[in-house]
Amino acid sequence: MSAPGAFILKFTVPGEQQGVRVDRLVTEHLSDTSRSYVQRLIEGGDVLVNGFAQRPSYKVNTGDRVEVRVPPPEMPADVRPDEILIPIVYEDDDLIVFDKPAGLVVHPAPGHEHGTLVNAFKWLRPESVDPGSPRPGLVHRLDKDTSGLIVVAKTEQARLHLLKVWQEREVVKQYTALVVGGLPEDSAHVDAPIGRDPNNRKRMAVVTSGKHARSHLRTARRYDGYSLLDVTIETGRTHQIRVHCAFVGHPVAGDATYGGTVKDLDLRRQFLHARYLMFNLPGGQPLEVESPLPLDLETVRAELESRS
Repeated sequence: MSAPGAFILKFTVPGEQQGVRVDRLVTEHLSDTSRSYVQRLIEGGDVLVNGFAQRPSYKVNTGDRVEVRVPPPEMPADVRPDEILIPIVYEDDDLIVFDKPAGLVVHPAPGHEHGTLVNAFKWLRPESVDPGSPRPGLVHRLDKDTSGLIVVAKTEQARLHLLKVWQEREVVKQYTALVVGGLPEDSAHVDAPIGRDPNNRKRMAVVTSGKHARSHLRTARRYDGYSLLDVTIETGRTHQIRVHCAFVGHPVAGDATYGGTVKDLDLRRQFLHARYLMFNLPGGQPLEVESPLPLDLETVRAELESRS
């Protein structure tokens, strides 16, 4: 059995997923998790099919009822509070919405234990972090060099609510991206699975064995050699927008990892900004938050406008 405070996901297998391995199916339903992690959940009895534990290789049938218990993450004991000021867009007793600057890593990792948003949260709201209990906090992430809106829960109840909202895709997530070139039409819908690049484990790529990923791209402004896009994502895969834009032949400007290197703009990072979120608060009230382009990206946009 999983720990108290575990997130529980329940779903019924649709007809089009008849015969799919249960480990692959559950991986599809959980954002930001690996298949090996899901296999550990299954082997630990945290995934039930029609009330019974199964092997990871079990192939599901139409109408099967799947229940997944995801244990809450633990706050590492050595995470120290760091005095880092991050703009706050919204705050109540349940959560904070930060406007994350580019260059800030979201959470500690080996070799990068300090100077992250989690360290800043521990300094800013120490009363919301209980080292002896499951960690309230992150339910989604932003890449280090992506700026914009990120939500952090202040209580375990809020974390579970937000996790449900994100996993069940009851949140609207919109980004602003500058891409190289321009879409042939004013909009494009990209439905392409994302997984690790088999040729470079530090990158993601569109691969047939990847997780389902869907992005909607809309041209907001065309410039000479570039386009400003409004991007809405239904899923939340690692590097999703960067991978999908590169996949359609228009990488995010400044994104050297996926072919977006530019020489005619003073752009020191990928032009990608999480500008808008809409979701329901734990009390049921809808929340809409927005973030304007930060100065470095607005300066680049103004330069392109001046050339037009």
